[in-house]
Amino acid sequence: VQLVESVGGLVQPGGSLRLSCAASGSIFRVNAMAWYRQAPAKERELVAAVTSGGTTNYADSVKGRFTISRDNAKNTVYLQMNSLKPEDTAVYYCNADLWPLGSSRYVEVWGQGTPVTVSS
Repeated sequence: VQLVESVGGLVQPGGSLRLSCAASGSIFRVNAMAWYRQAPAKERELVAAVTSGGTTNYADSVKGRFTISRDNAKNTVYLQMNSLKPEDTAVYYCNADLWPLGSSRYVEVWGQGTPVTVSS
């Protein structure tokens, strides 16, 4: 099982970008899904998370600007980023708790990371 992220990119300040992340492979169930980010010389931090029931939580720094959502039928999570700021520049990682077919428990899986640069 794996998580495949969409490509990030270069965005001007104030712009928008939508990231997606799809879980693939033989999956029985998907629990919580989330986005993290890691800026240069900084620790990885949680950006937003969504439970299988749709409950969301956000880092204070992105509240009101970012929206996390998921499509359970497609095992996909999205991150809509609006009003982007230079301080949002980071590598964004998808994270999910997946229950592979034939397994007895959830396993935590990370995407490969996609860079987002906010600059004029």
